[in-house]
Amino acid sequence: MQVVGSPLIVLYLLWRGAKNRDWLRSIPGRFGGLPFRVTAPGGIWLHAVSVGEVISAATLLRTLRERLPDTPLYVSVTTVTGHALAVDKLTSLSDGIFYTPIDYCFAVRRILRAIQPAILVVMETEIWPNLWRETKRTGAGLLVVNARISDRALPRYQTLRWFFAPVLAIPDAIYAQSEQDVARYRDLGTPAGKLHLGRNLKYDFYPGRIGTAPEIAAWVDELRPEKVVIAASTMPGIDSSDADEDDLTLDAFEAMDTPGLLWIHVPRRPERFDTAAAKLTARGIRFVRRTQLAALELPGVLLLDTLGELSGLFPVADAVFMGGTLVRRGGHNILEPAFFAKPVIAGPHMENFAEIAREFTTAGALLRIETPGELAPKLKSLLAGAGATGERARALAESKRGATDIACRAVLDVLEANWSHPRRPLLQWLFLAPIRAIWAWGARRKRNVEPQRLGKPVICVGGLAMGGSGKTPTVLHLARRFRGESKTPAILTRGYRRLSPAPYTLIAAGDSAPISDTGDEAQIFVRAGIAHLGIGGDRVDVGRKLLEKWPVDVILLDDGFQHRRLHRDFDLVVLDAQTPLSNAAIFPMGTLRESPSGLKRANAVLLTRVQRGREYRRLLTRIEEIAPGLPIFRSRVVPGAWMPGPLPPGKVAAFCGIGNPVSFWATLRQLGIEAVFRWSFGDHHQYRPSELARIRHQALHAGAAVLLTTEKDWMNLPAEAAEVLKPLQVRWLEIATEIEAEDRLLTLIHERIEM
Repeated sequence: MQVVGSPLIVLYLLWRGAKNRDWLRSIPGRFGGLPFRVTAPGGIWLHAVSVGEVISAATLLRTLRERLPDTPLYVSVTTVTGHALAVDKLTSLSDGIFYTPIDYCFAVRRILRAIQPAILVVMETEIWPNLWRETKRTGAGLLVVNARISDRALPRYQTLRWFFAPVLAIPDAIYAQSEQDVARYRDLGTPAGKLHLGRNLKYDFYPGRIGTAPEIAAWVDELRPEKVVIAASTMPGIDSSDADEDDLTLDAFEAMDTPGLLWIHVPRRPERFDTAAAKLTARGIRFVRRTQLAALELPGVLLLDTLGELSGLFPVADAVFMGGTLVRRGGHNILEPAFFAKPVIAGPHMENFAEIAREFTTAGALLRIETPGELAPKLKSLLAGAGATGERARALAESKRGATDIACRAVLDVLEANWSHPRRPLLQWLFLAPIRAIWAWGARRKRNVEPQRLGKPVICVGGLAMGGSGKTPTVLHLARRFRGESKTPAILTRGYRRLSPAPYTLIAAGDSAPISDTGDEAQIFVRAGIAHLGIGGDRVDVGRKLLEKWPVDVILLDDGFQHRRLHRDFDLVVLDAQTPLSNAAIFPMGTLRESPSGLKRANAVLLTRVQRGREYRRLLTRIEEIAPGLPIFRSRVVPGAWMPGPLPPGKVAAFCGIGNPVSFWATLRQLGIEAVFRWSFGDHHQYRPSELARIRHQALHAGAAVLLTTEKDWMNLPAEAAEVLKPLQVRWLEIATEIEAEDRLLTLIHERIEM
């Protein structure tokens, strides 16, 4: 359903912006721009809206990171406050944080083209028709988790059921928080087969991972209050007929008149911090702000004027009042204080968490009041003896865990079941179809060439797609294995981006040659020194000249699957597991050099850059459909030593210009290295001194003392790089290839070349 330019969208933006200026301030960042460069496709995009959803997202992201350590994770939010909290809480767990694009197709498509996610995971209630539809058009999966529809939102959705029913059929699956939410989604037209009970992610809050900020903990210890009460997430009234919870709760504080009481006052929104401070001053209440901690005479108030620290204060509380419940705001989540076994008081308005409130109240794990006047007496009663309310709350909350595991299984199921086949606009097809036809015609002409033999076994390591897929490390790995078998290997490669005008270059194993004669990838073979090397476009001619010069037992052909002129005894096709068949699109529609049916010519397939935790069931099924019985192997990059010496102490920054930069970031993460800054450049990037100067400036500004990069990038640095980058020290990482069931692959190769 196309709603680009729809007056309804414009009216919605104006209406929502008028109600929430924080949301309105996020609009400039929501036109499809990213504050970071996406460096690999196939990641998970998690969309969280509110501050509460960001906190829930932390648990889900942490689990996804543990189960899928190599998969890129991106987080989007819709408000300035949510963005600030996400940057604070989720930066270490994600590969990028940005504003969700406004629901116009041009903005949504910009993000989708940049990220190329394998799946979009939407949290809770955000229903954006264009975002959902465009995501599925790219071939990505779409999953809604922790889904709920509040009492307040339900009438609006029911009124527009004719509009939302087709939209709710778009996701692969919707996992609702409760049976009540399942029923509501079903009533709005969600297909029964896509609707599941997923529980509430907020139940998977883990108190052990939350700590009180050290400076607050030290301040409270020095203050030594007799009792601590938290007024959490206080809210203004919904209209002029409703009261303001700041006033109501401060009335309760004054009415309690409890010696030694520390009252921690926590307004829900940052724009209310100054307002709350003004009210405290007007009442003559002693208080300090969190951002200006100082001595405080009790009873007094700590005004929490920061974001993201409320959870860390629940451990020090003796009782908690949950805001948004004395005014018609629908309440907030009571689960966090419950997990700390703190008695919680709530007013009559818990519509947003009706099922949780009902269950906790029935179990005696939540205390309810009907009027503001009841708050002070109830708090005084709790402080006199809290009883078992807090322990009952913790026991009940603990029994409800499991939503994160359900959500993670759902993400993995969609990842494994989905197969990316984007639908391209008709005009794009019409424009690119002639170029595709010419490319296909040229490829067919090459098929008629009679392959020529070199007289020695030839093993080709090639691919179907353009760009990096791990062919060079695989060739080098096989060369080392043959060298270990006391065989003399040779490598034939075209020498991409070499500058030498000579038609070919021959280099003996162990000899050196300038990068201008070899190109950066071939230079890796040169520096390894384990195989004779022939570089040139005509691999048949170069191979013959190489054999005339040195005795060789086996020849490895680098990136030559489409080089039909040379006879191969074994064809190993390397597929990047993240973009294995380039969405089945041949150049210029995609990056495939030939149709996926070319796999029928292969003797084996090697999936490279395999992400830990992934099974790739759909990909394996697709390969089996194309080439039944074709052996499939998997490999991943494993880190080696830092060169030219050990990693020095200090903060690090990182940069690279390779085909799949995220593989380098994942390797750093695997080594436990958190870069304070990262840059990525195009594949085979030749660095200029001016670029290195900018890298140096930003690295020093971020506090880094060391720059990390790859071997390929190290070779593409100019001669004066060390001088330009001073005082930063530069280290590059040696890497190796690890192939699962490698002995079986070598047996297949030997069987073919020894026939």
